Amino acid sequence: MCTNYAPVQRQVLRDVFGVEPPAAEWKPETWPEYAAPIVRADGDGRRDSVLATFSLVSRSRIPEGVHPFDTMNARSETVGEKRSFSGPWKKGQLCLVPMYR
Repeated sequence: MCTNYAPVQRQVLRDVFGVEPPAAEWKPETWPEYAAPIVRADGDGRRDSVLATFSLVSRSRIPEGVHPFDTMNARSETVGEKRSFSGPWKKGQLCLVPMYR
């Protein structure tokens, strides 16, 4: 995934994805750790939209003194093998990230 993108507006979530947008606001330009809307399946398999941040390990959760490793880009060849990605991948924890660019 790129390091920044422009998330879609509320009406696009309604018109294109058929979901009600999250109640909270989001910025027009999104970077790692910024909250923006995603579309995912809820517990019953229906589409749902929530705010989420991108980066598998939030920098705020990395203990002081520990060198963070980059979890921005998962390669299709190794996503099911790498420790940082394989758990969510194998559990089918997937979502759509609606964006303009």
